[in-house]
Amino acid sequence: MNNIAEQLNGAYHNIAENCQKLGRDPASVCLLAVSKTKPVAALLAAYQAGQRQFGENYPQELQAKATEMAALTELEWHFIGPLQSNKTRLVAEHASWVHSIDRLKIAERLSAQRSSALPPLQLLLQINISNEQSKAGIHPDELPALAAAIATLPHVQLRGLMAIPAPDDSERAFALMAQLSKSLQQQHPGATELSMGMSDDWPLALQYGATMIRLGTAIFGARTYERNE
Repeated sequence: MNNIAEQLNGAYHNIAENCQKLGRDPASVCLLAVSKTKPVAALLAAYQAGQRQFGENYPQELQAKATEMAALTELEWHFIGPLQSNKTRLVAEHASWVHSIDRLKIAERLSAQRSSALPPLQLLLQINISNEQSKAGIHPDELPALAAAIATLPHVQLRGLMAIPAPDDSERAFALMAQLSKSLQQQHPGATELSMGMSDDWPLALQYGATMIRLGTAIFGARTYERNE
């Protein structure tokens, strides 16, 4: 697992170098270690190297890992995958952030199921920025109405946007996401987060203002798919 520490340290170094070139503070960028399908041992290796923010795609896998690692109270779990309404309770109980909100019903269920003893659940709205049939997310035209509705819910907090562009559409998509983020903040000043950029395109995402980048393969290696949803 030493390689995970090396990869993680290399990723932080590369982020810092890119931020310096862009005149950005590296502290303004959150590196989210996408740990879906990875064993707890791999997450512990990343934790021991200083990582605290982890991204999971499957509610039951999130629940299992959060439960097993519950003693590490400074961990911050980000749910980044599609979320079905019958799985919202698991996410409401264990996540700190949800990046993939694309329906008011999901946000309402998370709000209702989030314990008032926990901090508000931080929500990002997913934009289907490349208009792909296979991708979740809302059309940009739907953003103002959905954001306004979610902003009224208790126990959750609207914090910004997320997108996964098509592989050949990154620059156009990131530029448009930057515009959408600026527009959203005019109505919702606290919605400053912009989750975009993965192992293949994160330097470009940083150029367009990404505040959260999601790295999986670059840290943990190739994915495996033996998991439970």
